[in-house]
Amino acid sequence: MTTLYFECGMGAAGDMLMAALLELHGDPEGFLARLNAAGVPGVTVSAGPSVKCGVAGTHVKVMIGGREEEPAEAEHEHHGHEHEHEHEHAHEHAHSDYHGIGHLIERLNVSGGVKAHALEVYRLIAEAESRVHGTTVEQIHFHEVGELDAVADIVGVCMLMEELAPEAVAASPVNTGSGFVRCAHGILPVPAPATAAILRGMPIYNDQIAGELCTPTGAALLKHFAGGFGRMPVMAVSKIGYGMGSKDFERANCVRAYIGEAEREAEEVAELVCNLDDMTPEAVAFAAQLLLDEGAVDVYTTAIGMKKGRMGVSFTCMCRSGEREKMLSLIFKHTSTLGIREYTSRRYALPREETTVQTRYGAVRVKTARVPGGEKSKPEYEDAAKIARERGISLQDVFSEVKH
Repeated sequence: MTTLYFECGMGAAGDMLMAALLELHGDPEGFLARLNAAGVPGVTVSAGPSVKCGVAGTHVKVMIGGREEEPAEAEHEHHGHEHEHEHEHAHEHAHSDYHGIGHLIERLNVSGGVKAHALEVYRLIAEAESRVHGTTVEQIHFHEVGELDAVADIVGVCMLMEELAPEAVAASPVNTGSGFVRCAHGILPVPAPATAAILRGMPIYNDQIAGELCTPTGAALLKHFAGGFGRMPVMAVSKIGYGMGSKDFERANCVRAYIGEAEREAEEVAELVCNLDDMTPEAVAFAAQLLLDEGAVDVYTTAIGMKKGRMGVSFTCMCRSGEREKMLSLIFKHTSTLGIREYTSRRYALPREETTVQTRYGAVRVKTARVPGGEKSKPEYEDAAKIARERGISLQDVFSEVKH
């Protein structure tokens, strides 16, 4: 299974993630040409060699109107990690709201998948900002992360992820850095409140390096793409990429990315099975849906012939091992069975992620799983069915619109 692993011992930022992925790409020059042709207004992205603590890697530069976007001062908000903040007013009025960012991304010359991923990353940032500022997503102005150079970072990472097409993505716990940061709202603790909100649920730590090591964009990209966080999986590494920040620390200021082949991880699941011949179809369906709502991996029935010539069903609930007792209790409570058989299985599942696609009929969630050489996508049935009922159209009409 092709696996991508990010090592974030010096945090993460959009330009550093892009640079690390660019080193894994087979045609970095061709990729940069495609990114620069994507249509981010006035933006040109280039990459060059960079050395930190004797380690050679790549540093990504973003030019707007022919000028490289660099931190305005030494105590810049992200300490040289990423060009997504207040600069020397080359584009001081580039603040954007969520709708404006969405409109910009939808007009880019990139695939529908890249657009969906980029919009989802911005949604994570917008939701974090809205929680911090006590307002709605629609009222949020992105300030630093609304700048065009940040759009280029996010779109670039999404394009690279699509072209590299790993089947699984994971990351180490994220070093946030420490101290205080200057931003559009004043001087704030590290991690900045919006970054901290995005990092909720992700393993983070602070080993007293002074500076903001993880940016909102870096946090949102990791949260969106990484299927898990922890130690590096056992894998045969084929390439290693070093994405360098612009500031110097005592440690090499980089994100390190590995890509290679890892064994598919199997999850142990319990299959709880019973035979039923005295329940109505409605009651069986009710029990099945209840078990799914309570966290079962899958519930299904198989038609069987039972003693005395009776027709019945074999009722199977597949659940994670830690859910076994709860599922046993629910099956005994909501079915007529007096006995349940248990089988232990190993389950292999493709890593998947959920994005939201905006169609002319409304928003539809889409589940996507990466496979060798591409990906599988499927619209969420409930979203499509709701639209079909409300609009008086067929499910296929909704599915076709999502594919566009």
